Amino acid sequence: MFTFLDKNDDIKFMRAAICEAEKAAEAGEIPVGAVIVSHGEIIARAANRRERDGRAIAHAEVLAIDEACIKKGGWRLSDCTLYVTLEPCPMCAGAIINSRIGRVVYGTKDARAGALGSLIDLRSYPLNHKPECTAGVLGDECAAILKKFFGKKR
Repeated sequence: MFTFLDKNDDIKFMRAAICEAEKAAEAGEIPVGAVIVSHGEIIARAANRRERDGRAIAHAEVLAIDEACIKKGGWRLSDCTLYVTLEPCPMCAGAIINSRIGRVVYGTKDARAGALGSLIDLRSYPLNHKPECTAGVLGDECAAILKKFFGKKR
């Protein structure tokens, strides 16, 4: 399966996801970033690209999962941890479950669309995979990026 990392590793990899979120914000995208880690090494990284690509599914998580599958040479990512700045939506949580990601670490909750505990929890359904989940890693920093972005939009 996957290797549990310690709290310092979670912080280090969440900082990498925050860098991706900042890239998204600079590009005018909702600032969500994601990285996927396998055996202590980042194998995929992505920022939201919905506006740039004109595709509804161009969320950071889905893009990172796609890249990780290509790098690993298959769709099963059970030895991987996904770090993402915002709690995954139902589509992304579905992609996480379908790719068998072993663990998800997210920064801030999403009360409007969060599908790993806030609005709903897809892990509570009788699906074929239930990833481990850690919430709130650098949550204040992740929330601040979103708040700043939407503050500028208004």
